[in-house]
Amino acid sequence: MSELLVAKAHPARPVVVIAFSRADNGELVPAYDPMQFDTQEDATRMARYLAAKCTGVLAWSREAQPVIGEYGPPTILFQSGDVPELE
Repeated sequence: MSELLVAKAHPARPVVVIAFSRADNGELVPAYDPMQFDTQEDATRMARYLAAKCTGVLAWSREAQPVIGEYGPPTILFQSGDVPELE
């Protein structure tokens, strides 16, 4: 089976947490590099932990087939505080 067919048959589902702080000018900036997790539960746990320390936190996931460049809409798993809008 070709790599392309395998990618279509088994889409990836990245689960990501992004935390934000405010720069001196008031703009939201990433507090850390985005963190990828294996499960939604692990991501939500980390997001809840970071929510007490950061201006805003967002945990999200989406179906992705990066081999062919297809990405589904993001699903928000956890959101707290001020975060930019997901694109």
